[in-house]
Amino acid sequence: MASISDVKRRLPGEFIEFIYEEFSAGTADKMLYSFMGDRYTTLRVNTIKYDINSLMEYFKKENIKFDRVPWYKDALIIKNADEKDLEKLDVYKNGYIYIQSLPSMIPPLVLDPKQGEKILDMTAAPGSKTTQMAAMMNNEGYILANELDKIRCERLKYNVELQGAKIVEVINGRGEQLGEKYKEEFDRVLLDAPCSGEGRFNINDVKSYRFWSVKEVNRLSNLQKKLLVSAFKALKKGGILVYSTCTLNKKENEEVVNWALNNLDLEIMDIDLKINGAIQAFSEGFNKSISKAIRVLPSKELEGFFVCKFKKK
Repeated sequence: MASISDVKRRLPGEFIEFIYEEFSAGTADKMLYSFMGDRYTTLRVNTIKYDINSLMEYFKKENIKFDRVPWYKDALIIKNADEKDLEKLDVYKNGYIYIQSLPSMIPPLVLDPKQGEKILDMTAAPGSKTTQMAAMMNNEGYILANELDKIRCERLKYNVELQGAKIVEVINGRGEQLGEKYKEEFDRVLLDAPCSGEGRFNINDVKSYRFWSVKEVNRLSNLQKKLLVSAFKALKKGGILVYSTCTLNKKENEEVVNWALNNLDLEIMDIDLKINGAIQAFSEGFNKSISKAIRVLPSKELEGFFVCKFKKK
């Protein structure tokens, strides 16, 4: 069994320093402990094709144990099966469920897209949030789902089709250019930004942290600001923009949000979800309203995540 000292030895030293600078020793230890092994498999029912009660009945017949998620009625935590087990089931093959981490479900819930609205998903692959939003909208309205990487774009198209999300149009392009192309066209914009992925580190998966460096964090922070400008331009006045990452450092989270408040005509809104394991974003040294954003701390059930909800003035 790995220990906290194993995690400290394997993960980048500058990342470990940040964790112990920003969080209490006890919280930092718990976060590092969560990087030691695999988390529970979690999923949501695809309400375009199925419903949660039918899914729970199906799982009981298959002897699959699960817990409900208090803040999302359509999500389940699977206790005795992993992703490979679930992929063998008819409910998976038919697109009745989507295997998705719980924090990844938060940004669409915060964005709260409505039937008939026009939504932009700026960096959409593999499609977990795109298809979740289509289900939330009862497949009525329009979602433009963009992805830069051609291979990931094909995966996005496949998932959109499997889930029966007919309101989604998939495009392959640069997110930074969408704002100029679609000026003030969208009611809501989701920017789940490319990030350094610190909330998903796993010491058994070297790929999860191999490319991490301070230089890479700085590069991504600059990209995130460009994407936010593009998102702002594409959003209608009075529209809602959700910015999220699956990373933990302030450079890609609070600093980006603070920059947006100083440079774009945006205000931060409250997030009404009550999630066990979420804390207020750091506001010390930043605009005080940033405390309305949330940080999800990594644990056995949750990856680390950051979510901020804006309104365009």
